[in-house]
Amino acid sequence: MKTNITAKNLIITPGITNRIIKKTDKMQRYLNPNTEISVHLVKEKNKRRKVEITVPVRGAILRAEASSDNNLFIAIDAALAKIERQIHKHRTKLEDRLKVDAFADTELEFIEDFEKEDNLEIVKRKFYTVRPMSVDDAIMQMELLGHSFFVFVDQDTEQTNVLYLRKDGNLGLLEPEN
Repeated sequence: MKTNITAKNLIITPGITNRIIKKTDKMQRYLNPNTEISVHLVKEKNKRRKVEITVPVRGAILRAEASSDNNLFIAIDAALAKIERQIHKHRTKLEDRLKVDAFADTELEFIEDFEKEDNLEIVKRKFYTVRPMSVDDAIMQMELLGHSFFVFVDQDTEQTNVLYLRKDGNLGLLEPEN
């Protein structure tokens, strides 16, 4: 297992490196030996410390983020705890899927209403790799990321779909018409 540590507006000290390596080594028993963990440390203008951790695992990308006002070590520990919980959750779901058909196909409803707000602007932009996957895998990935929506390419139709969490707590799936 390899741990990549990068920093922005911070100097990576041996103490920081040792803390991260010590904590990530505990996760080694749950991950493949060739897994690369990316840790990105940021010191923001308001002296807030932020830690972002990304771990690619079989068929999914696990991501955790934590921040603290002045203590980087608290942010590191919080982010690593989040990612460890996600790894356990991911492994449990994979084991359940192997044991029983835990993900039965369900009919998903389309979006019912959408209110358009004026003066909206893009404040953050992210890029990601799109991989073909089943709807069940997309549901699992969305739950692991903790987002309210997920964009994916359906492996059967090779069309881009959007999976989203509805206000009533159910899921919706947007599929393009042919």
